[in-house]
Amino acid sequence: MAKNGKIGSKSVSVKQATLDLLRGFGIKRVFGNPGSTELPFLSDWPDDIDYVLALQEASAVGMADGYAQATRNAGFVNLHSAAGVGNALGNIYTAHRNQTPLVITAGQQARSILPLQAFLYAERASEFPRPYVKYSVEPARAEDVPAAIARAYHTAMQPPCGPTFVSIPIDDWTHATAPVEARKVSRELGPEPEAMKALVTALNASKHPALVVGPGIDRAGAVDLMVRVAEKTKASVWVSPFSARCSFPERHPQFAGFLHASPGQLSDALRAHDLVVVIGAPVFTFHVEGHASIFDGGTTIFQITDDPDAAAVTPVGTSIVATMKPALSALLDMLPESKRATPKGRTLPPTPKAADPLPVEFLLHSLSEAMPEGTSLVEEVPSHRPAMQKFMPMRGQDSFYTMSSGGLGYSLPAAVGMALGKPNSRTVCLIGDGSAMYSFQALWTAAQRKLPLTVVVINNSGYGAMRSFSQVMQVRNVPGLELPGIDFVKLAEGMGCDAVRVTKAAELGEALKRGMAFAGTSLVEVVVDSAVPLLYARKN
Repeated sequence: MAKNGKIGSKSVSVKQATLDLLRGFGIKRVFGNPGSTELPFLSDWPDDIDYVLALQEASAVGMADGYAQATRNAGFVNLHSAAGVGNALGNIYTAHRNQTPLVITAGQQARSILPLQAFLYAERASEFPRPYVKYSVEPARAEDVPAAIARAYHTAMQPPCGPTFVSIPIDDWTHATAPVEARKVSRELGPEPEAMKALVTALNASKHPALVVGPGIDRAGAVDLMVRVAEKTKASVWVSPFSARCSFPERHPQFAGFLHASPGQLSDALRAHDLVVVIGAPVFTFHVEGHASIFDGGTTIFQITDDPDAAAVTPVGTSIVATMKPALSALLDMLPESKRATPKGRTLPPTPKAADPLPVEFLLHSLSEAMPEGTSLVEEVPSHRPAMQKFMPMRGQDSFYTMSSGGLGYSLPAAVGMALGKPNSRTVCLIGDGSAMYSFQALWTAAQRKLPLTVVVINNSGYGAMRSFSQVMQVRNVPGLELPGIDFVKLAEGMGCDAVRVTKAAELGEALKRGMAFAGTSLVEVVVDSAVPLLYARKN
């Protein structure tokens, strides 16, 4: 009989107990870049758990993040001591902001020589990745390692999900311990009934309600529920600023558009609505300063979130802490059919025309037309996101992914992990030339495994977002914004990928068709007009 999560009294090695735990949790892949302090864990690696080699630790974490999002199970990452954790910290932060469940383990020097500040040791190892992990520990005893990994898994998977961290000394893996059971822990949290009644009353009384959808809906697999709620309320549907997922079909007739990360522009967009219900998102994520008149009291605000911290920082209104499926199901059951007229959604712009130099709008429209049905898009083109939102309407559930952190170097390895998690459909990584250079080595893993991945590099020879901000902030002569002379075709071919370069609009269609049909990993570099998009227009 199990006691304190441990089964019986039979002893196994810490390594064997850990591998059995991974099997029990349904973890079929481990991502990493091996180092000396991890070799005892990796020795005689079992055939039934796939070790995914990344060529740098940040790529390993990014791949695990994409894979975890694709499979809706925690990604397991094995890093190399403090140096490897340091390399990976940017994408650990992104996983924290993405609310992606990861169990991150890192090697540590042998316990006997830790007091001597040994080479490759980590001092206060559990503090290194904080505060961007939900749980962090270096177990006091070797035999406590499997229980720590079990706790890390359950904590990572508990909404709001996120990364966890366990530091493991090199000599712990061979110690004897008792096996640890891979238990079941429930993860859904229902809403408070009285708060839901207040929300339903407010929706019934509202003349022009708006629903603001965020990434929490898609993370929970609740997009269909969200559509049914929207149709029953006859409310306009907006996307929260910097949403990293697609939580509502963007061709739906009630879809109103994307909210700006500028307080003034967001307030203007929501001005006509007397009630705003934010679901699965913060209230609100801003990027620039300004007056947010939405908070002045003229608009009633409700929020449904699975993140108590997001609820705590919401400045006005009522927050309901619950996971998405029980909250949306309850709302759907409680709401009467609305007698309001169905609001008119956004009007899509006309098809952009071909031209040379190649307009980015034409590229994005052409890419949208070329992607096979069921494609997942992973994006990292900050300067072109407004154009992408206009010309690449996403279908809804499991169709779109990006980073919530703003940190570059995530999306290319995440697309590799996504392709591993969705081997029967195409994954497309849409990435800028500047962004691509942060984690380009991730392509090697994709090419080695012949993953169904197409990488489209938008090459405008520089950091477009920084060019735009230079204009908005009225600063001049900023160094380091230009990136001439990078040949992405040669780089991709050196990694083992099929690759082609497009410089004219007439070449684009055939190049995209080739990339989407290639049996393996391909790259399409598209040289576009270098005109600077204006990300935040100044208000008069």
